[in-house]
Amino acid sequence: MRRRSSGSAAEEEGADSDSTADVITSSNEAGGSSNPDESASNTESRNLQTIARPSTTQPSSHELDRRKSTDKKASTARIRRPSNTNWKLTESRNGHLEKNRPADLDIISVPSKEAIAADKMPDSRQNARRSRLRSPWSCSPLTLVTTLLGMLSLASILHSFVTRQLDTKGCRMSYMRPSFAKLTDFDTEHTRFASKYSVYLYREGMVDEDTKVKGVPVLFIPGNAGSYKQVRPIAAEGATYFHDVLRHDQAAIAAGARNLDFFTVDFNEDITAFHGQTLLDQAEYLNEAIAYILSLYHDPRRSERDPDLPDPTSVIILGHSMGGIVARTMLVMPNYQSNSINTIITMSAPHARPPVSFDAEIVRTYKQINDYWRQAYSQKWANNNPLWHVTLISIAGGGLDTVVPSDYTSLESLVPDTHGFTVFTSSVPNVWTGMDHQAILWCDQFRKVVVRSLYDVIDVNRPAQTKPRAERMRVFKKWYLTGMENTAEKTLSEKEPTTLLTLEENSNSIIAQGERLTLRKFGQNHKPRAHLLPIPPQGTPGGKRFTLLTDQKLDKSGDSGKLEVLFCSVFLLHPGQSATLFSMSMDLSGDSLGSTRLACKNAASDVIVLPASTRTTKKPFYLDEEEELVPFSYLQYDLEDILDHQFVAIVDKAVDPTPGWVIAEFNDNVQSHRVRSLSLRRLLAFGMGIKLPPTRPMVTEVKIPSLHSSLLAYNLEMGSQTCGDDAQLFTPLLRQYISEPYESKYFVNVKQASINLHGVSPFMPPALKYKSIQDGLSLQFWTDPTCNSSVKISLKVDVPGSLGKMYMRYRTVFAAFPLLVVALVLRKQFRVYDETGIFMSFSESLDLCLRQSLPLVLSALTCLSVSLAQASTAPPYSSYTGFWGWGGNATETQIDFTKNDLLVGSQDPFFWFMVPLIGLVCVGACVLVNYTALAITHLFSILYSFLSVKPAWLRNEDKRRAMYPAFAPSTPRRRILTTAILLFLVSTVIPYQFAYLVACLVQIATCARALRFAREARSNTNYNFYNYVHSILILMLWILPINLPILVVWVHNLAVHWLTPFSSHHNVLSIMPFILLVETLTSGKMVPRVTSRIRHFTSVFFFCIAIYAAVYGVTYAYMLHYLVNFVAAWLVAIHSSTSTWTLSGISTMFEGESTDIRKRGKTP
Repeated sequence: MRRRSSGSAAEEEGADSDSTADVITSSNEAGGSSNPDESASNTESRNLQTIARPSTTQPSSHELDRRKSTDKKASTARIRRPSNTNWKLTESRNGHLEKNRPADLDIISVPSKEAIAADKMPDSRQNARRSRLRSPWSCSPLTLVTTLLGMLSLASILHSFVTRQLDTKGCRMSYMRPSFAKLTDFDTEHTRFASKYSVYLYREGMVDEDTKVKGVPVLFIPGNAGSYKQVRPIAAEGATYFHDVLRHDQAAIAAGARNLDFFTVDFNEDITAFHGQTLLDQAEYLNEAIAYILSLYHDPRRSERDPDLPDPTSVIILGHSMGGIVARTMLVMPNYQSNSINTIITMSAPHARPPVSFDAEIVRTYKQINDYWRQAYSQKWANNNPLWHVTLISIAGGGLDTVVPSDYTSLESLVPDTHGFTVFTSSVPNVWTGMDHQAILWCDQFRKVVVRSLYDVIDVNRPAQTKPRAERMRVFKKWYLTGMENTAEKTLSEKEPTTLLTLEENSNSIIAQGERLTLRKFGQNHKPRAHLLPIPPQGTPGGKRFTLLTDQKLDKSGDSGKLEVLFCSVFLLHPGQSATLFSMSMDLSGDSLGSTRLACKNAASDVIVLPASTRTTKKPFYLDEEEELVPFSYLQYDLEDILDHQFVAIVDKAVDPTPGWVIAEFNDNVQSHRVRSLSLRRLLAFGMGIKLPPTRPMVTEVKIPSLHSSLLAYNLEMGSQTCGDDAQLFTPLLRQYISEPYESKYFVNVKQASINLHGVSPFMPPALKYKSIQDGLSLQFWTDPTCNSSVKISLKVDVPGSLGKMYMRYRTVFAAFPLLVVALVLRKQFRVYDETGIFMSFSESLDLCLRQSLPLVLSALTCLSVSLAQASTAPPYSSYTGFWGWGGNATETQIDFTKNDLLVGSQDPFFWFMVPLIGLVCVGACVLVNYTALAITHLFSILYSFLSVKPAWLRNEDKRRAMYPAFAPSTPRRRILTTAILLFLVSTVIPYQFAYLVACLVQIATCARALRFAREARSNTNYNFYNYVHSILILMLWILPINLPILVVWVHNLAVHWLTPFSSHHNVLSIMPFILLVETLTSGKMVPRVTSRIRHFTSVFFFCIAIYAAVYGVTYAYMLHYLVNFVAAWLVAIHSSTSTWTLSGISTMFEGESTDIRKRGKTP
C-alpha cells in the first residue's frame, strides 16, 4: 500500500485540525502551494467567530504529534477529509494531483486516541467555544427569545380560535329510515370505473320502498373521504315531505311537483381534496352515471312515471364539499352530455381556490374549471354561453366549519348574480345558525329548506324537469335569502287585487300622516277593525320607507288568524259592475249607511321572518329539547314599491282580547340609514360610539364601509333602554350583514354581541364586477320606538378574538413559509463551510440568520406585501362591462384573477404586519422541528449503540477505535442496484412520494449513525458531517407534508384494490436526486468544499427557494418539492465532483467483493 506524504496526511486531517490555517501550514511545509482563497477564508472565519485560530509560522507540538500519529501503523483508520474542491475533477483540495488516492478515504471512521488527543485546542476559551458550537442542542438567547415569541403568538392564535368569537351551534337532529338499492347493471360496459365506484338509489323505509324510478332525478355527490350514506337526511326529508304534504296538494301536482328520486354515489371514500386526478376520475364517472340514470326513465321495466310526461333530460345535482367541485368539473369533461345538468346546489364547497396546493394536478384542474366558467359567462350572447341555463347556489356553514374556510365558497369571481349566489346558513330564514362541515348535511331545519326549494323549482311537464333559469333563481332567493337584500324582489306589484275591504264612511281608523301605529293587544273592540295608514305622496323629502313588525303570523287571503296586512286603493263600483270580481270580501262597515270600498292586495307573500327577540330569548333558534319559538313577521317596502296604492290597512281580525302587538310606520331614510366613514386605525385606537335618539324609527341601519376584512373581529355593546309606564313590546334585535356574499347573523335580546364576518379574505380572487368602494359591514337594529329613551351603542376591535381568524385563512402557510427560514439557514451553513471548512450546526446558523439575513428578507417581503395590497385595490385595465346592465352575463376581460395569490394574499395595506408575524411563528416552528429531529436522532443513536454488539476480543479501546469503521458502506455495485430497483418501482408501481418517505427514513438512520460516531470521536470532521446530514434532514422533513397527501391517496387506492397507477406521480426525475443524495450520505461522504466562484450558485439556489416559498408557496406549494429536488441534484453533482469515473472503474464495480476484502486486509 502506497505510503502517504506528510502533505496528504495533513490534508487528510484537515477538518480534524484546529483551524484551516493549520492545514495551510502543513501543506506549505510539505512543498505544496498555498491557496489564496483559503487565506481569505481565514479572515472570514475569524469574522464569523468560527473555531479557527491564528496561523503560526512554526508548527506546534500538537501538530507534530498529530503528524507523527498519522504516520503510525495504528492510524490506518480512515479519516474523513474536508474538500475545498475547485470543480476540477482531478485536483485535490489544495491543488495537488491525487489520482491514486485510495477510494475509501471519504469514509468517516473513529480515529485513534492519538488523533483525538491531537484534536485538542490549547486555548481553554476557544475550546469552550468549540464545545458549544459542536453541541447541536445549543441555543443562543436571541434564538430562544424569538422562539418563545413565535410559540406565544401561535398559542395565542390557537387559543383564540378555540375559545373566542365562536358561533353558537343551533342544529336540531334529523331522523330517517334509510334503505339503498345498488344499480348493479351500471357495470364495466358503461364505465371503466365500475370496479371502484358504484351508484345507489335511496328509498325511505315505510314511505317509499319501491325501487322503480317515478319522479325527478337528483344526484348527491359526497365530498373528500365522504360516504354515499350522507344523502340520508335530505333524501328522507324529500320523501317524507312529498308523502305527507305535496301529494295531497292538487295545485302543486298540477304545477309539476313529483317525488324526488335521490341517487347517491359510493366513491369508496376517495380523497379528492389532495389529488386532481381522482377529481377528474370522479367527474368522468359521474357523467357516465347521469347518462345511465336518465336511461332508467326510458325503460318501462324500471320506471313508473306517467307516460304522458316527457322523459327527463337533466339531473339536479347536490354536492357536498369537494363534491361540489366535482359537479362543476363534470361540465368541463369531454364526456359531458349537453344540458344534462342545469341546477347545482353545493354545501361547504371550496369553489374559489383549492383547499391545499400540494398536488400540481389539482391546481391545474381548478384553473381549468374556473377559467371555463368565467369564459362562459363572459360571452356577449346567450347562444355562445354553454352555461346559460345553469344555476349554481353555494351554501356555506360559516365560522363553525373548520374543515373548509367558508371564504372559499364564494362565487363572486365565477358566476354573475343572474346565475348564482353564495349564502351562509346563518342568513337562511328559520335556520339562523352556523354549521360545521358535516352538520350542514343533517341539520334538520336546514334540510327542510333545501327540500322545499327543490320542490319549488321542479316541473315534470318540462323535459329539463325544472323551471326556467330566471324562475329558479327567484325561487332560490326566496328560500335562502333574508328578503331584505337590495336585489330582493317584491311580489306586491305583480298581484291583482283579491280583497274588497268595505269601511264606514266616516271611520276614525285612519292614522294621521306621519304618525306611527302601535297596537299592544288584539280584539279590544270585540270585532274586526281596520287601521289605515295613508301612503305619503311621491317626492317626499328624505325618501320614505314603510316598515311593520309584529309577533303574529300574517294571514293570507282567506286565513282566519289575528292579523292581515293589505295595500289598498279606493274602489269605485260602477253601475253594472259586480263586486264578485274579488275572491275575498271583508265588510267592516257595520250598520252604517255610507261606506267606503277599497280594492286591496294581501302582503303576506312579501313577509320577512325575523327571530323572536323577547326578554326570555337567548338565541335566534331553538334546540330539540326547547320550546318552539314563533318568529316575528316583518314587512319592508320602499315608497316606489307601493305608490300605486293609497292606504296600508292593518286589519285586527280578533273578536276577543288576545295578546299580541304590531308596530307600523313610515320613516325617513335619512333618519334610519347612517354611514360611518372611519378608518380601521381610528376604530382600533378609539372604537366607535353610536347613540340612537329617543325619537327614532323602529329600524336603524349603520353602515361602516371600512369594516370588510374577515381577519378582524369586533365586540359590540348595547345599552339598555327604559320604557316608562308602558311595557317594552320587544327587546333589541341586531342583524349584522354583508351583501357579497350574502351573510347575515342575528342577535336577539342583544346586550353584547361578537361580530365577525366573511368579507374580504386573503388569497381570494377578485369579483367579476369591480367595485371601487367596498360596502363593508352593516348593522341593522330593531328597537322598540315606543320607549322614548335613547340607546348607546359601542363597537370596538376585539384584538385577541381577531387572532383566531388567522387560523383558517393562513393555516396552509405553515406548509411553505418555514422553508424560507430553512433555506436561509442552509444557505448560511454552506457559505461558512465553503469559506472556513466548518459546517456549523443548524441552531448556530439560525442564530446568525436571525442577526443578519432573516430581518432583511422579512423587511423586504413586508414592503412587497404592502405594494401588492395597494396594487390589488387598483381598478382593472378596462372598464368595459358588456351587457351587465341587461343580463349580467358579461365580465371584464382584463381582470387578473391571480393578483391575490402572492405572499400572504392580503388586499389591505393595514395588514402589513402579517409577514413579520408569520415569519416569527415559522422561526419558532423551525426551532421546534429542529429539536424534535434532534431528539429522534439521539434516541435512534442510543438504540443503535446498544444494538451494535462487538466481539469480546475487540473491546479494547484502542483496537476498537483503530479497526471499527464508523460508516461501513456497501459496495458500489450494491448501491447502484438498490437505487436502480427503487427508481424502476417508481416508474412503474409506486408513486415517487413513497420513495421520498423512504428517503426520509433512511436519512433519519444516517443522522443517528453520524451522531453516534460524532459523540464517540469528538472531531470536527464527524461533527461537520453530522451537522450536514441533520440540516438536509430538516429540509426534507419540511417537504414531507407536501408529499404525504398523495401517498395517502395511493394507499387508499390499494385498500380498495384500485391498482391503476397515477400518471402524474411516476416521474423518476422527481425523486432521483433525493435518492442519490441520501444514498451518497449513507456512505459517510461529506460534501466537498467549493472555493471557486461556483460556490455562489449554492447560495443563489437556496435563496431562490426561500423567496419562492414565501411569495408563491401557499398557492403553488407543490413546486417546492421540485425546487428542493433541483438543489439535491446540485449537491449530488458537488459530491460527484471529486470522483474519477472510468470505464475500467465502472467494470470493477460488478466484480466479486473478495478481492477488495483481501486488499483491504493488507498493511504495509
